[in-house]
Amino acid sequence: MGDARPGVGRQRRRADQRRGVHRRGAQPGAVRRDRRRVRGRPGHHGRPGRRRLRRAPPFHRPDDGHRLPTPQHRRPVRRLRTGRRRPRPRDHLGGRHPGLLPPGEGRHPRRPPHRGPGPVTDPQVGVTPGELRTARPVIGLAVGRGTGPEVADVFERVLGALTAAHPHGVTIERSPRLYHSYVSLRAERDVAAIRALTAEDADHYERFCRTRAEQGTEAVFRTAINAQSLYLVRQRLRAVKVDLLTDAGRALLLVRDQAQGFYTGDNRHTPGEVTRTMTFSREITEAVVTYALRRARREWPDGHLDRVVMAYKFHLLDGALDAWVADLADRLGIRIDLFQPDTVNRNLLTHGLPDRTLIVAGNEWADIMHVMLLDRFGSDRQENRCTENVCLDPGLSGLVEYQTVHGSADDIAGRDLVNPVATIRAAALVAERHAGCPGAVRATEQALRMLDERGVRTPDLGGRHSTTAVVDALLDRLDVPGADGTPKDAALVGGS
Repeated sequence: MGDARPGVGRQRRRADQRRGVHRRGAQPGAVRRDRRRVRGRPGHHGRPGRRRLRRAPPFHRPDDGHRLPTPQHRRPVRRLRTGRRRPRPRDHLGGRHPGLLPPGEGRHPRRPPHRGPGPVTDPQVGVTPGELRTARPVIGLAVGRGTGPEVADVFERVLGALTAAHPHGVTIERSPRLYHSYVSLRAERDVAAIRALTAEDADHYERFCRTRAEQGTEAVFRTAINAQSLYLVRQRLRAVKVDLLTDAGRALLLVRDQAQGFYTGDNRHTPGEVTRTMTFSREITEAVVTYALRRARREWPDGHLDRVVMAYKFHLLDGALDAWVADLADRLGIRIDLFQPDTVNRNLLTHGLPDRTLIVAGNEWADIMHVMLLDRFGSDRQENRCTENVCLDPGLSGLVEYQTVHGSADDIAGRDLVNPVATIRAAALVAERHAGCPGAVRATEQALRMLDERGVRTPDLGGRHSTTAVVDALLDRLDVPGADGTPKDAALVGGS
């Protein structure tokens, strides 16, 4: 047995000898080569001079310029290079390469972009204000007759003021066609001519929306146009109208089915008779209900939803709509109450609606009741209200069309009397949601309250001001938010 005393039997290094790996490098080459030879072992036959298989990879020593001086080797050296450590390769995967994604992109950096027929994610959920401010937003604009040109001018003025701080500005792509209102069509006094102009307007506006969506536009603002042309487009684009009504701590989300039902379809004329053909389909019904539930989750992120109600004249459909809704509810694992429109009205008058109620309704009921629901739950008038129409057709990637609730008001066209409040609110929504201007809605509502307190309003609301005067007063009081959503005249805390 070896001696256990410290230092006994251990060969000490001479002062002129090197230490560590440097000591091995000082050995003669023949000695180093001999030690690398394979030694024969009993039962194993190897060829002398051949390297061992599966040996550990060699340790790459640092360059001489990064090696620490010898006097610093007082303890085991765990890191031979000075300065910060290099980042892990996966942390900057795909960076600084033109063919890969910019930072913050969600998909895999080498996966090709989505080319399918529809959106990958929920429409409108999408782009943050910071990302929007890195490009020049494009907003579509479609103008109808009547007061349409005046409303369009208001929209452009307010949107321009709200997006003035955008570094790249905002582009408004205006449809080259001036679409008919019902009053302007009636001037033709010929049914065949009215039908032809209606079809032309519908075809042109549908192409305009599809072209805008293909070129990346997210939102379109449209003034009022003829209902038959409009509903032909809504049927083809599978549109739903969305309006969130809130009052006294209660909230009602109304989703109007504009893609099917009596409001859609074509007319066939014979002497003394008009035959209107319309359809209901299981595919569209499921698409409308699915989007309504997804929109409710977006409006109420905590997932709390008291009731889901569908208001349709389903007794006229031989039980088909009942079966579709029941099957969809079973698959989604939720309760959906399908009622006749008169039953919904009775429950509304007798019991009211609980907080956070989602109503999915056919347009036969919802178009009439929208104004009543605004009065009961929204504490607002249709002249002051704007809504949004979401296109569910897969080829449009969730294009959103904003409009005023009021119509074309041809009787006051050209008189500078149209109420601009709904258009102002639509411009604020477009600026905040689609043009990278956070805080635009809050700033606009604050300015509208100031105008109301000072009695600045149009004659339809009991005022004496013109459209231009109301817009001028609003722009004077509009506190346009900055890039981060902070008002430009916000006071500095603690002095400056």
